[in-house]
Amino acid sequence: MRCYSTRRSGFTLIELLIVMVILGLLASLVAPTMFSKVESSKRNTATAQMEMLATSLDAFRLDVGKYPDNLNELLNSDRKGWDGPYLPKDVPMDPWGNPYVYRFPGQSHAYDLLSLGADGVDGGEEDNADVSYR
Repeated sequence: MRCYSTRRSGFTLIELLIVMVILGLLASLVAPTMFSKVESSKRNTATAQMEMLATSLDAFRLDVGKYPDNLNELLNSDRKGWDGPYLPKDVPMDPWGNPYVYRFPGQSHAYDLLSLGADGVDGGEEDNADVSYR
């Protein structure tokens, strides 16, 4: 004759609540660190994209003799000597979804190339700070 136990295996409500509290504490410690990494990775992405654009701008200048008036000339231009397109795809948006700012002639260099940051407005601090090339 077999004896069956009335005890069932599983977790009690208290055990589940303790696990949820521990997971919540761990998430509150890790989340701020991870979110700060997201913003710094966006800044690094903007810098890498601007380096790619700068390389394309330099190739354009070597072929045509001067820098383009706007970034779209890297994709299509009827200037003499143009041997593009100089970008594999359309001109990318910055990591915050804003267009890159290109000024030719530049204020301190041959051209200015920058991202206006998260707010899309000139100037700013922290996440809203501008990222410039050079």
